[in-house]
Amino acid sequence: MKKVSLAHVRREYRHEELVESKAPANPWVLFDRWFKAALKAQVLDVNALAVASVDRSGKPSNRIVLLKGFDDQGFVFFTNYESRKGQELRQKPFACLLFFWPQLSRQIRIDGKVTQVSAAESDAYFKTRPRGSQLGAWASPQSQVVPDRDFLERRMRSLEEQFAGKTIPRPPHWGGFRLLPKTFEFWQGQPNRLHDRLQYQQKGKGGWKLSRLAP
Repeated sequence: MKKVSLAHVRREYRHEELVESKAPANPWVLFDRWFKAALKAQVLDVNALAVASVDRSGKPSNRIVLLKGFDDQGFVFFTNYESRKGQELRQKPFACLLFFWPQLSRQIRIDGKVTQVSAAESDAYFKTRPRGSQLGAWASPQSQVVPDRDFLERRMRSLEEQFAGKTIPRPPHWGGFRLLPKTFEFWQGQPNRLHDRLQYQQKGKGGWKLSRLAP
């Protein structure tokens, strides 16, 4: 493949500053403020986030999932527990989340420990999913090699017949994870690549240490 140069692909960032004097003591307050600003700005897929995990040998992997809820107990997303990420998160229950909202020149990186949510919580969310998505959770052996697209389509048709006129139960291999943050990093793009980076690290019970990181 011929080398492709991207040296000319760049843009300047010009947004409000992120300074310590205006930053709240609790990172959850700032996250909520930024998330609401992203909603107001109609950022496409505002709840999309990258989830980085590692396998038993320490080899990393990353993928995009959709955030389905957050509060001071953590960030919740759902997946197939037998998928690559599902297995990695159960074997090594730590992850890094990354939100990127280019319209606002903002990123938020969050590190922490991961736990499975309760079966009741997974059941409650599964009931809110569109019927097609519920069937898809049964049809897709996520992360496994399949022969072709037709294989998945046949499984969907078979499941449609199987559950016709019936309530679709949550698959036992499908459910939620919750990440409880230990570190937040808020990144705000600034001119000349002198970006603002504020880091919150948890200390004790409920306390946070605020630091500025060089860009």
